[in-house]
Amino acid sequence: MSAYPFPLMLFAAGFGTRMGALTADRPKPLIPVAGRALIDHALDLAEGAGVDRIVINTHYRAEQMAAHLAGRGVAISHEAGRILETGGGLKAALPLLGAGPVAVLNSDGIWTGPNPLTTLVAAWDGSRMEALLLLLPVERARAHGSKGDFRLDAEGRLSRGQGGEDHVYIGAQILSPDRIRAMPDEVFSLNRPWDAMIAAGTAFGVLHPGDWCDVGHPAGIAEAEALLQAARHG
Repeated sequence: MSAYPFPLMLFAAGFGTRMGALTADRPKPLIPVAGRALIDHALDLAEGAGVDRIVINTHYRAEQMAAHLAGRGVAISHEAGRILETGGGLKAALPLLGAGPVAVLNSDGIWTGPNPLTTLVAAWDGSRMEALLLLLPVERARAHGSKGDFRLDAEGRLSRGQGGEDHVYIGAQILSPDRIRAMPDEVFSLNRPWDAMIAAGTAFGVLHPGDWCDVGHPAGIAEAEALLQAARHG
């Protein structure tokens, strides 16, 4: 497979507090799902898409993450003092990622169907997009709850508002880093540059043709394992 056109940022720094006792002795990305750590499921997607530059941020129990990733050919952006949140974490990793657009993947989800990273790159249009988020209709997002994140218009542009947010962001995106790099703060959520991109009309979404399960809480583990089993036998 030819090389993926963008570097990949994998988010793996959080405390995983919604996982309760499961993260008492390990970081959330090392929780096993179907016999493999969550981070390894994400790295499988990167390998399958042909990604050749991967940066992973760490904070909580970072030494375990470093040991698990040793020899895997990934760079680590360690957030030593405090967690920088999604936007700050990406901003801190930009020197390792380079100047152009970046693919971003959360490590606490399970995707089936077409590779989410290849779905994104096939739909990416850098002439009009600053962000392209992978979405599912809220009723198809497993173990996530009933609240959506975005509306999606006929041209694929994203918006927010009171009610009607019928699509869920499922943890994969391509971003132009310019607004992230220009943020004055060290710690911030990606929601802030997203909102600026939405206002500018440069934030878009694309629907994932497969399925996705949120593994940010214990109930998501069994549901994700059932999803993987169904995909293997489907």
